[in-house]
Amino acid sequence: MNFLTLPVYRQDIELATTEIDLYYMLMQLSDEVYPLLAPEHKKVEIRADENCKVYGDADKLARIFNNILKNAIAYSNPDSTIVISAWEEPPGTVILFSNQGQTISPEEQQRIFDKFYRRDEARQTNSGGAGLGLAIAKELVDLHGGTIRVMSENGRTTFKVCLPRRKMPTA
Repeated sequence: MNFLTLPVYRQDIELATTEIDLYYMLMQLSDEVYPLLAPEHKKVEIRADENCKVYGDADKLARIFNNILKNAIAYSNPDSTIVISAWEEPPGTVILFSNQGQTISPEEQQRIFDKFYRRDEARQTNSGGAGLGLAIAKELVDLHGGTIRVMSENGRTTFKVCLPRRKMPTA
């Protein structure tokens, strides 16, 4: 898989960082989105070690993962499974969100983290979003010293979030 790295957005946001039980956070998140999954018989599958940890601001990490997951739900095929995988590898933690749906073109991948960008104009009234979720996720990942990338081919789209084990020093 080839992932695309996109430009950085920054705001003056402070982080309250701590070590977080990532597996528990992802399980809780998948339970919270059940009402969004049920109408089209979608599912979330977590593939992570129960001891998987991440270092960051719990509220902001939950917002990142929630925004990515809601996007995956909105754009995945009915009767499909969204897979969230997570593991630790030096120097941090990797989290993948993968769903089956329409392939995102390379041109759209270049813009997907732009504020107010919507993939499909026809969906604007259906999904209710303003095109801010992925832009916010990108800003918060950057604030944690991590990266977020997207890859889409053959009907599978994957968002890859890499977070350092400890907060990176600021310049």
